Amino acid sequence: MSKGKVYLIGAGPGDIKLITVKGLECIQKADVIVYDRLANPRLLSYRRQDAELIYVGKSPDRHTMTQDEINKVLVEEGLKGKVVARLKGGDPYVFGRGGEEGEELRKAGIEFEEVPGITSAISVPAYAGIPITHRDFTASFTVVTGHEEPGKETSNVNWPRLAMDPGTLVFLMGVGNLPQIVENLVANGKDANTPIALIRWGTRPEQRVVTGTLANIVEEVQKAGLKSPAIIIIGQVVTLRDTLRWFEDKPLFGKRVLVTRSREQASVLSEKLENLGAEAWEYPTIKIQEPDDLAALDKAVQEAGNYNWIVFTSVNGVKAFFARMKAQKLDIRALKDAKICAIGPKTAEELEERGLLVDVMPEVFRAEAVIEAMKDKIQPGDKVLLPRADLARQVLVDSLIQLGAEVNEVIAYQTVMADETDTQLLLEKLQDKEIHVLTFTSSSTVTNFLTLIGENRELIEGITIACIGPITAETAEKNGLKVDICAEKYTIDGLVEAIQNYFTK
Repeated sequence: MSKGKVYLIGAGPGDIKLITVKGLECIQKADVIVYDRLANPRLLSYRRQDAELIYVGKSPDRHTMTQDEINKVLVEEGLKGKVVARLKGGDPYVFGRGGEEGEELRKAGIEFEEVPGITSAISVPAYAGIPITHRDFTASFTVVTGHEEPGKETSNVNWPRLAMDPGTLVFLMGVGNLPQIVENLVANGKDANTPIALIRWGTRPEQRVVTGTLANIVEEVQKAGLKSPAIIIIGQVVTLRDTLRWFEDKPLFGKRVLVTRSREQASVLSEKLENLGAEAWEYPTIKIQEPDDLAALDKAVQEAGNYNWIVFTSVNGVKAFFARMKAQKLDIRALKDAKICAIGPKTAEELEERGLLVDVMPEVFRAEAVIEAMKDKIQPGDKVLLPRADLARQVLVDSLIQLGAEVNEVIAYQTVMADETDTQLLLEKLQDKEIHVLTFTSSSTVTNFLTLIGENRELIEGITIACIGPITAETAEKNGLKVDICAEKYTIDGLVEAIQNYFTK
Protein backbone atom coordinates (compact mmCIF):
# COMPACT_ATOMS: atom_id res chain seq x y z
CA MET A 1 0.00 0.00 0.00
CA SER A 2 1.25 3.44 -0.91
CA LYS A 3 1.87 5.95 1.83
CA GLY A 4 -0.61 8.74 2.22
CA LYS A 5 -0.12 12.45 2.63
CA VAL A 6 -0.70 14.77 5.56
CA TYR A 7 -1.65 18.44 5.25
CA LEU A 8 -0.83 20.55 8.31
CA ILE A 9 -3.52 23.20 7.88
CA GLY A 10 -3.88 26.51 9.65
CA ALA A 11 -7.61 27.11 10.18
CA GLY A 12 -7.15 30.75 11.14
CA PRO A 13 -8.44 32.41 14.32
CA GLY A 14 -12.10 31.32 14.26
CA ASP A 15 -14.07 33.14 11.58
CA ILE A 16 -14.35 30.36 8.97
CA LYS A 17 -13.96 32.81 6.08
CA LEU A 18 -10.42 33.49 7.25
CA ILE A 19 -9.20 30.06 6.22
CA THR A 20 -7.16 30.03 3.02
CA VAL A 21 -8.51 28.69 -0.27
CA LYS A 22 -5.85 25.97 -0.22
CA GLY A 23 -6.73 25.02 3.34
CA LEU A 24 -10.37 24.59 2.37
CA GLU A 25 -9.42 22.49 -0.66
CA CYS A 26 -7.39 20.16 1.57
CA ILE A 27 -10.36 19.68 3.93
CA GLN A 28 -12.60 18.85 0.98
CA LYS A 29 -10.35 16.09 -0.33
CA ALA A 30 -9.24 14.54 2.98
CA ASP A 31 -10.00 10.94 3.97
CA VAL A 32 -9.34 11.76 7.62
CA ILE A 33 -9.59 15.08 9.48
CA VAL A 34 -7.68 15.44 12.73
CA TYR A 35 -8.87 18.65 14.37
CA ASP A 36 -8.31 20.56 17.58
CA ARG A 37 -10.26 22.80 19.95
CA LEU A 38 -9.33 26.10 18.33
CA ALA A 39 -10.35 25.12 14.80
CA ASN A 40 -13.92 26.24 14.11
CA PRO A 41 -16.01 23.04 13.84
CA ARG A 42 -18.10 24.69 11.09
CA LEU A 43 -15.18 23.97 8.77
CA LEU A 44 -15.99 20.28 9.10
CA SER A 45 -19.19 20.81 7.09
CA TYR A 46 -17.00 21.17 3.98
CA ARG A 47 -15.62 17.65 4.32
CA ARG A 48 -16.56 14.66 2.25
CA GLN A 49 -19.42 12.83 3.91
CA ASP A 50 -17.34 9.67 4.19
CA ALA A 51 -14.37 11.43 5.79
CA GLU A 52 -13.36 10.17 9.23
CA LEU A 53 -13.22 12.73 12.05
CA ILE A 54 -10.71 12.48 14.91
CA TYR A 55 -10.90 15.08 17.69
CA VAL A 56 -7.62 15.81 19.50
CA GLY A 57 -8.50 19.06 21.24
CA LYS A 58 -6.62 20.42 24.20
CA SER A 59 -7.85 22.74 26.93
CA PRO A 60 -5.86 24.10 29.88
CA ASP A 61 -7.25 21.45 32.23
CA ARG A 62 -7.80 18.51 29.89
CA HIS A 63 -6.04 16.98 26.89
CA THR A 64 -7.96 14.57 24.71
CA MET A 65 -4.58 13.33 23.48
CA THR A 66 -1.00 14.19 24.30
CA GLN A 67 1.14 15.62 21.53
CA ASP A 68 2.97 12.29 21.22
CA GLU A 69 -0.37 10.54 20.76
CA ILE A 70 -1.41 13.06 18.10
CA ASN A 71 1.86 12.49 16.26
CA LYS A 72 1.21 8.75 16.38
CA VAL A 73 -2.30 9.18 14.91
CA LEU A 74 -0.95 11.25 12.00
CA VAL A 75 1.75 8.69 11.25
CA GLU A 76 -0.64 5.72 11.49
CA GLU A 77 -3.22 7.30 9.18
CA GLY A 78 -0.52 8.34 6.73
CA LEU A 79 0.90 4.80 6.66
CA LYS A 80 -2.59 3.52 5.76
CA GLY A 81 -2.35 5.50 2.54
CA LYS A 82 -4.89 8.12 3.71
CA VAL A 83 -5.03 11.80 2.80
CA VAL A 84 -5.04 13.47 6.22
CA ALA A 85 -6.06 17.04 7.04
CA ARG A 86 -4.52 18.08 10.36
CA LEU A 87 -6.69 21.09 11.17
CA LYS A 88 -5.23 23.51 13.72
CA GLY A 89 -6.30 26.93 14.95
CA GLY A 90 -4.23 29.89 13.72
CA ASP A 91 -1.05 28.87 11.91
CA PRO A 92 0.53 25.44 12.50
CA TYR A 93 4.03 26.91 12.84
CA VAL A 94 3.14 29.73 15.24
CA PHE A 95 3.09 27.99 18.62
CA GLY A 96 1.02 25.29 16.99
CA ARG A 97 3.47 22.38 17.23
CA GLY A 98 3.17 21.89 13.50
CA GLY A 99 6.92 21.68 13.30
CA GLU A 100 6.98 18.76 15.73
CA GLU A 101 4.30 16.96 13.75
CA GLY A 102 6.18 17.54 10.52
CA GLU A 103 9.36 16.09 12.04
CA GLU A 104 7.57 12.90 13.03
CA LEU A 105 6.03 12.55 9.59
CA ARG A 106 9.41 13.01 7.93
CA LYS A 107 10.94 10.33 10.21
CA ALA A 108 8.18 7.95 9.12
CA GLY A 109 8.76 8.76 5.46
CA ILE A 110 5.28 10.24 5.01
CA GLU A 111 4.80 13.12 2.59
CA PHE A 112 3.39 16.27 4.15
CA GLU A 113 2.69 19.91 3.38
CA GLU A 114 2.27 22.86 5.69
CA VAL A 115 -0.66 25.06 4.68
CA PRO A 116 -0.19 28.41 6.45
CA GLY A 117 -3.09 29.98 8.29
CA ILE A 118 -3.79 33.50 9.50
CA THR A 119 -2.30 33.67 12.97
CA SER A 120 -4.37 34.98 15.85
CA ALA A 121 -1.45 37.25 16.75
CA ILE A 122 -2.45 39.58 13.90
CA SER A 123 -6.08 38.81 13.11
CA VAL A 124 -7.61 38.78 16.60
CA PRO A 125 -6.37 42.28 17.51
CA ALA A 126 -7.63 43.49 14.12
CA TYR A 127 -11.17 42.25 14.92
CA ALA A 128 -10.91 44.11 18.24
CA GLY A 129 -9.91 47.37 16.54
CA ILE A 130 -6.22 47.12 17.50
CA PRO A 131 -3.60 47.28 14.72
CA ILE A 132 -0.40 45.71 16.02
CA THR A 133 1.65 48.23 14.04
CA HIS A 134 0.91 51.89 13.38
CA ARG A 135 3.42 54.46 12.21
CA ASP A 136 2.38 56.92 14.92
CA PHE A 137 3.13 54.37 17.66
CA THR A 138 5.38 51.51 16.63
CA ALA A 139 7.28 50.01 13.74
CA SER A 140 7.60 46.48 15.09
CA PHE A 141 5.89 43.73 17.04
CA THR A 142 7.03 40.67 18.92
CA VAL A 143 5.03 37.46 19.37
CA VAL A 144 5.83 35.57 22.57
CA THR A 145 4.51 32.39 24.13
CA GLY A 146 2.56 33.10 27.29
CA HIS A 147 2.41 29.42 28.13
CA GLU A 148 5.83 29.05 29.72
CA GLU A 149 5.70 27.58 33.21
CA PRO A 150 6.15 30.44 35.73
CA GLY A 151 8.30 28.31 38.03
CA LYS A 152 10.97 27.45 35.45
CA GLU A 153 14.49 28.06 36.75
CA THR A 154 15.66 29.21 33.33
CA SER A 155 13.26 31.14 31.11
CA ASN A 156 13.38 31.11 27.32
CA VAL A 157 11.81 34.56 27.39
CA ASN A 158 14.25 37.48 27.53
CA TRP A 159 12.26 39.66 29.93
CA PRO A 160 14.75 42.57 30.12
CA ARG A 161 14.79 42.86 26.33
CA LEU A 162 10.99 42.60 26.07
CA ALA A 163 10.50 45.25 28.74
CA MET A 164 12.67 47.68 26.79
CA ASP A 165 11.16 46.81 23.40
CA PRO A 166 9.30 49.89 22.05
CA GLY A 167 7.16 47.75 19.74
CA THR A 168 3.88 45.94 20.35
CA LEU A 169 4.07 42.77 22.44
CA VAL A 170 1.70 39.90 21.66
CA PHE A 171 1.47 36.99 24.09
CA LEU A 172 -0.35 33.86 22.95
CA MET A 173 -1.91 31.42 25.42
CA GLY A 174 -1.03 33.61 28.37
CA VAL A 175 -4.22 34.16 30.38
CA GLY A 176 -3.23 31.79 33.17
CA ASN A 177 0.19 33.41 33.47
CA LEU A 178 -1.02 37.02 33.21
CA PRO A 179 0.12 38.04 36.74
CA GLN A 180 3.64 36.70 36.07
CA ILE A 181 3.81 38.33 32.62
CA VAL A 182 2.86 41.72 34.07
CA GLU A 183 5.19 41.31 37.04
CA ASN A 184 8.18 40.36 34.85
CA LEU A 185 7.66 43.26 32.44
CA VAL A 186 7.26 45.90 35.16
CA ALA A 187 10.13 44.51 37.21
CA ASN A 188 12.38 44.84 34.17
CA GLY A 189 11.48 48.44 33.47
CA LYS A 190 8.22 48.48 31.48
CA ASP A 191 6.08 51.50 32.38
CA ALA A 192 3.16 50.32 34.55
CA ASN A 193 0.88 52.74 32.65
CA THR A 194 1.44 50.91 29.36
CA PRO A 195 -1.93 50.03 27.74
CA ILE A 196 -2.86 46.35 27.53
CA ALA A 197 -5.78 44.37 26.13
CA LEU A 198 -6.91 40.76 26.45
CA ILE A 199 -9.11 39.34 23.67
CA ARG A 200 -10.99 36.09 24.19
CA TRP A 201 -12.29 33.98 21.29
CA GLY A 202 -11.39 36.70 18.82
CA THR A 203 -13.29 36.81 15.46
CA ARG A 204 -16.14 34.70 16.90
CA PRO A 205 -19.51 35.68 18.38
CA GLU A 206 -18.01 35.02 21.82
CA GLN A 207 -15.33 37.67 21.28
CA ARG A 208 -14.75 39.63 24.47
CA VAL A 209 -12.20 42.36 25.16
CA VAL A 210 -10.83 43.65 28.46
CA THR A 211 -8.51 46.67 28.43
CA GLY A 212 -6.45 48.43 31.06
CA THR A 213 -2.84 49.11 31.95
CA LEU A 214 -0.13 46.88 33.28
CA ALA A 215 -0.90 48.36 36.69
CA ASN A 216 -4.58 47.26 36.80
CA ILE A 217 -5.13 44.60 34.13
CA VAL A 218 -4.92 41.61 36.48
CA GLU A 219 -7.69 43.07 38.62
CA GLU A 220 -9.77 43.99 35.54
CA VAL A 221 -9.48 40.49 34.08
CA GLN A 222 -10.45 38.90 37.39
CA LYS A 223 -13.41 41.28 37.67
CA ALA A 224 -14.54 40.37 34.14
CA GLY A 225 -14.06 36.64 34.71
CA LEU A 226 -12.11 36.33 31.46
CA LYS A 227 -10.81 32.83 30.77
CA SER A 228 -8.73 31.19 28.06
CA PRO A 229 -8.39 31.08 25.13
CA ALA A 230 -7.32 34.70 24.85
CA ILE A 231 -4.37 36.65 23.55
CA ILE A 232 -2.61 39.58 25.20
CA ILE A 233 -1.67 42.81 23.39
CA ILE A 234 0.64 45.31 25.08
CA GLY A 235 1.53 48.72 23.68
CA GLN A 236 0.23 52.14 22.69
CA VAL A 237 -1.71 50.68 19.76
CA VAL A 238 -4.30 49.48 22.29
CA THR A 239 -5.44 53.12 22.64
CA LEU A 240 -6.76 52.97 19.05
CA ARG A 241 -9.43 50.43 19.95
CA ASP A 242 -12.24 52.94 20.57
CA THR A 243 -11.57 54.55 17.18
CA LEU A 244 -11.02 51.41 15.09
CA ARG A 245 -13.39 48.85 16.63
CA TRP A 246 -15.79 47.59 14.00
CA PHE A 247 -16.67 43.93 14.58
CA GLU A 248 -18.38 44.38 17.95
CA ASP A 249 -20.33 47.39 16.64
CA LYS A 250 -22.22 45.38 14.05
CA PRO A 251 -25.95 45.07 14.89
CA LEU A 252 -25.96 41.27 15.18
CA PHE A 253 -22.55 40.86 16.80
CA GLY A 254 -22.52 38.07 19.35
CA LYS A 255 -25.37 36.13 17.73
CA ARG A 256 -24.92 32.65 16.32
CA VAL A 257 -27.84 31.92 14.02
CA LEU A 258 -28.91 28.48 12.86
CA VAL A 259 -29.86 28.38 9.18
CA THR A 260 -32.09 25.40 8.41
CA ARG A 261 -32.60 25.91 4.67
CA SER A 262 -31.30 23.48 2.09
CA ARG A 263 -27.55 23.65 1.55
CA GLU A 264 -28.05 25.07 -1.95
CA GLN A 265 -30.14 27.96 -0.64
CA ALA A 266 -28.51 28.60 2.72
CA SER A 267 -25.64 30.77 1.49
CA VAL A 268 -27.83 33.78 0.64
CA LEU A 269 -29.33 33.96 4.14
CA SER A 270 -25.98 33.19 5.77
CA GLU A 271 -24.20 35.96 3.91
CA LYS A 272 -26.79 38.57 4.81
CA LEU A 273 -26.66 37.59 8.49
CA GLU A 274 -22.87 37.62 8.58
CA ASN A 275 -22.74 41.04 6.94
CA LEU A 276 -24.59 42.24 10.05
CA GLY A 277 -22.10 40.60 12.40
CA ALA A 278 -23.82 37.30 13.17
CA GLU A 279 -22.25 33.90 12.71
CA ALA A 280 -24.46 31.76 10.51
CA TRP A 281 -24.37 28.07 11.36
CA GLU A 282 -25.74 26.09 8.43
CA TYR A 283 -27.70 23.02 9.42
CA PRO A 284 -29.74 21.95 6.38
CA THR A 285 -32.92 20.15 7.35
CA ILE A 286 -34.31 19.81 3.84
CA LYS A 287 -33.02 18.82 0.44
CA ILE A 288 -34.54 19.78 -2.89
CA GLN A 289 -34.64 17.02 -5.49
CA GLU A 290 -36.51 15.93 -8.61
CA PRO A 291 -39.83 14.12 -8.31
CA ASP A 292 -39.62 10.33 -8.29
CA ASP A 293 -41.65 10.35 -11.51
CA LEU A 294 -41.00 13.13 -14.04
CA ALA A 295 -43.72 12.11 -16.51
CA ALA A 296 -46.39 14.57 -15.33
CA LEU A 297 -43.96 17.49 -15.17
CA ASP A 298 -42.49 16.71 -18.59
CA LYS A 299 -45.96 16.50 -20.14
CA ALA A 300 -46.91 19.84 -18.57
CA VAL A 301 -43.72 21.44 -19.90
CA GLN A 302 -44.39 20.11 -23.42
CA GLU A 303 -47.94 21.49 -23.34
CA ALA A 304 -47.11 24.76 -21.52
CA GLY A 305 -48.12 26.83 -24.54
CA ASN A 306 -51.70 25.59 -24.22
CA TYR A 307 -52.17 27.21 -20.80
CA ASN A 308 -53.58 30.67 -20.21
CA TRP A 309 -51.61 31.08 -16.95
CA ILE A 310 -48.54 29.55 -15.35
CA VAL A 311 -48.21 30.28 -11.62
CA PHE A 312 -44.75 29.95 -10.09
CA THR A 313 -44.73 29.91 -6.29
CA SER A 314 -40.97 29.69 -5.64
CA VAL A 315 -37.51 29.98 -7.10
CA ASN A 316 -37.17 26.21 -6.80
CA GLY A 317 -40.27 25.76 -8.95
CA VAL A 318 -38.83 28.00 -11.66
CA LYS A 319 -35.50 26.16 -11.64
CA ALA A 320 -37.17 22.75 -11.79
CA PHE A 321 -39.53 23.77 -14.61
CA PHE A 322 -36.80 25.22 -16.79
CA ALA A 323 -34.49 22.29 -16.10
CA ARG A 324 -37.09 20.01 -17.69
CA MET A 325 -37.55 22.45 -20.58
CA LYS A 326 -33.83 22.26 -21.24
CA ALA A 327 -33.83 18.47 -20.95
CA GLN A 328 -36.49 18.36 -23.68
CA LYS A 329 -34.71 20.87 -25.93
CA LEU A 330 -37.37 23.56 -25.40
CA ASP A 331 -37.02 27.28 -24.70
CA ILE A 332 -39.35 30.13 -23.75
CA ARG A 333 -40.96 30.09 -27.20
CA ALA A 334 -42.74 26.93 -26.04
CA LEU A 335 -44.71 29.04 -23.56
CA LYS A 336 -46.33 31.04 -26.39
CA ASP A 337 -48.95 33.42 -24.97
CA ALA A 338 -49.20 32.02 -21.45
CA LYS A 339 -49.33 34.75 -18.81
CA ILE A 340 -47.06 34.46 -15.80
CA CYS A 341 -47.80 34.92 -12.12
CA ALA A 342 -45.00 34.82 -9.55
CA ILE A 343 -45.08 34.78 -5.77
CA GLY A 344 -42.28 36.95 -4.45
CA PRO A 345 -39.65 39.19 -6.03
CA LYS A 346 -36.95 36.48 -6.04
CA THR A 347 -39.23 34.20 -8.04
CA ALA A 348 -39.90 37.07 -10.45
CA GLU A 349 -36.16 37.76 -10.77
CA GLU A 350 -35.49 34.10 -11.54
CA LEU A 351 -38.06 34.27 -14.34
CA GLU A 352 -36.73 37.55 -15.70
CA GLU A 353 -33.24 36.07 -15.89
CA ARG A 354 -34.73 33.53 -18.28
CA GLY A 355 -36.36 36.19 -20.44
CA LEU A 356 -39.86 36.10 -18.96
CA LEU A 357 -41.59 39.19 -17.61
CA VAL A 358 -44.15 38.63 -14.87
CA ASP A 359 -47.73 39.70 -15.50
CA VAL A 360 -48.92 39.43 -11.88
CA MET A 361 -47.02 39.52 -8.59
CA PRO A 362 -49.10 39.98 -5.43
CA GLU A 363 -47.91 42.46 -2.82
CA VAL A 364 -48.14 39.82 -0.10
CA PHE A 365 -46.27 36.62 -0.86
CA ARG A 366 -48.75 33.89 0.00
CA ALA A 367 -51.48 31.90 -1.75
CA GLU A 368 -54.38 34.01 -0.51
CA ALA A 369 -52.82 37.12 -2.00
CA VAL A 370 -52.38 35.38 -5.37
CA ILE A 371 -56.11 34.78 -5.54
CA GLU A 372 -56.85 38.38 -4.64
CA ALA A 373 -54.51 39.63 -7.36
CA MET A 374 -55.86 37.27 -10.05
CA LYS A 375 -59.60 37.15 -9.29
CA ASP A 376 -60.37 39.85 -11.88
CA LYS A 377 -58.00 38.37 -14.45
CA ILE A 378 -59.00 34.71 -14.45
CA GLN A 379 -61.79 33.88 -16.87
CA PRO A 380 -64.03 30.83 -16.43
CA GLY A 381 -62.45 27.96 -18.30
CA ASP A 382 -58.92 29.41 -18.21
CA LYS A 383 -56.30 26.70 -18.00
CA VAL A 384 -53.79 27.26 -15.18
CA LEU A 385 -50.53 25.35 -14.77
CA LEU A 386 -49.18 25.19 -11.22
CA PRO A 387 -45.68 23.63 -10.99
CA ARG A 388 -44.68 23.50 -7.33
CA ALA A 389 -43.47 21.44 -4.36
CA ASP A 390 -44.93 18.14 -3.29
CA LEU A 391 -45.85 19.48 0.17
CA ALA A 392 -47.55 22.71 -0.89
CA ARG A 393 -50.79 23.96 0.67
CA GLN A 394 -54.03 23.09 -1.13
CA VAL A 395 -55.67 26.51 -0.68
CA LEU A 396 -54.29 27.95 -3.95
CA VAL A 397 -55.62 25.08 -6.06
CA ASP A 398 -59.04 25.14 -4.41
CA SER A 399 -59.38 28.92 -4.78
CA LEU A 400 -58.41 28.90 -8.46
CA ILE A 401 -61.00 26.21 -9.13
CA GLN A 402 -63.62 28.34 -7.35
CA LEU A 403 -62.77 31.15 -9.79
CA GLY A 404 -63.67 28.81 -12.64
CA ALA A 405 -60.17 27.84 -13.70
CA GLU A 406 -59.04 24.41 -14.87
CA VAL A 407 -55.98 23.75 -12.72
CA ASN A 408 -53.20 21.31 -13.48
CA GLU A 409 -51.07 20.98 -10.36
CA VAL A 410 -47.80 19.14 -11.07
CA ILE A 411 -44.97 18.27 -8.72
CA ALA A 412 -41.91 20.17 -9.93
CA TYR A 413 -39.67 19.19 -7.03
CA GLN A 414 -39.66 17.30 -3.76
CA THR A 415 -38.71 18.59 -0.37
CA VAL A 416 -37.13 15.71 1.55
CA MET A 417 -35.21 15.23 4.75
CA ALA A 418 -31.59 16.29 4.43
CA ASP A 419 -29.14 13.42 4.72
CA GLU A 420 -25.96 15.42 5.23
CA THR A 421 -26.54 17.05 8.56
CA ASP A 422 -24.20 16.73 11.53
CA THR A 423 -26.82 16.40 14.24
CA GLN A 424 -24.36 15.41 16.94
CA LEU A 425 -22.35 18.59 16.45
CA LEU A 426 -25.54 20.66 16.55
CA LEU A 427 -26.68 18.99 19.78
CA GLU A 428 -23.33 19.82 21.35
CA LYS A 429 -23.73 23.47 20.37
CA LEU A 430 -27.27 23.52 21.76
CA GLN A 431 -26.10 21.83 24.96
CA ASP A 432 -23.41 24.52 25.39
CA LYS A 433 -25.97 27.33 24.74
CA GLU A 434 -23.97 28.49 21.71
CA ILE A 435 -26.96 28.86 19.36
CA HIS A 436 -28.89 32.09 19.91
CA VAL A 437 -31.39 32.18 17.03
CA LEU A 438 -33.22 29.46 15.07
CA THR A 439 -34.45 30.46 11.60
CA PHE A 440 -37.18 28.67 9.70
CA THR A 441 -37.96 29.51 6.08
CA SER A 442 -40.70 26.96 5.42
CA SER A 443 -42.96 24.56 7.25
CA SER A 444 -40.71 21.70 6.10
CA THR A 445 -37.69 23.20 7.85
CA VAL A 446 -39.69 23.28 11.09
CA THR A 447 -40.95 19.70 11.00
CA ASN A 448 -37.67 18.25 9.74
CA PHE A 449 -35.64 20.12 12.34
CA LEU A 450 -37.80 18.76 15.14
CA THR A 451 -37.52 15.26 13.68
CA LEU A 452 -33.73 15.51 13.50
CA ILE A 453 -33.26 16.64 17.10
CA GLY A 454 -35.71 14.01 18.31
CA GLU A 455 -36.12 13.89 22.08
CA ASN A 456 -33.75 16.81 22.69
CA ARG A 457 -36.36 19.58 22.45
CA GLU A 458 -35.43 20.92 25.88
CA LEU A 459 -32.14 22.08 24.35
CA ILE A 460 -33.89 24.77 22.29
CA GLU A 461 -35.75 26.30 25.21
CA GLY A 462 -34.87 29.97 25.52
CA ILE A 463 -33.52 30.24 21.98
CA THR A 464 -35.02 33.01 19.84
CA ILE A 465 -37.12 31.56 17.00
CA ALA A 466 -37.53 33.50 13.75
CA CYS A 467 -39.91 32.54 10.92
CA ILE A 468 -40.09 33.87 7.38
CA GLY A 469 -43.85 34.31 7.46
CA PRO A 470 -47.16 33.43 9.15
CA ILE A 471 -47.58 30.01 7.51
CA THR A 472 -44.19 28.86 8.78
CA ALA A 473 -44.87 30.47 12.15
CA GLU A 474 -48.21 28.66 12.38
CA THR A 475 -46.47 25.33 11.76
CA ALA A 476 -43.90 26.11 14.44
CA GLU A 477 -46.58 27.03 16.98
CA LYS A 478 -48.64 23.91 16.18
CA ASN A 479 -45.51 21.94 17.05
CA GLY A 480 -45.23 23.61 20.42
CA LEU A 481 -42.61 26.26 19.61
CA LYS A 482 -42.78 29.87 20.75
CA VAL A 483 -42.17 32.14 17.76
CA ASP A 484 -40.41 35.37 18.72
CA ILE A 485 -39.89 36.87 15.26
CA CYS A 486 -42.14 36.72 12.20
CA ALA A 487 -41.11 38.65 9.11
CA GLU A 488 -43.58 41.19 7.77
CA LYS A 489 -42.16 40.70 4.29
CA TYR A 490 -42.09 36.98 3.51
CA THR A 491 -38.64 37.03 1.94
CA ILE A 492 -35.07 36.37 3.05
CA ASP A 493 -34.47 40.13 3.16
CA GLY A 494 -37.61 40.52 5.24
CA LEU A 495 -36.50 37.81 7.64
CA VAL A 496 -33.06 39.35 8.10
CA GLU A 497 -34.61 42.78 8.64
CA ALA A 498 -36.97 41.36 11.26
CA ILE A 499 -34.11 39.67 13.13
CA GLN A 500 -32.08 42.89 13.09
CA ASN A 501 -35.02 44.94 14.34
CA TYR A 502 -35.68 42.45 17.13
CA PHE A 503 -32.17 42.74 18.55
CA THR A 504 -31.69 46.46 18.02
CA LYS A 505 -35.07 47.80 19.13
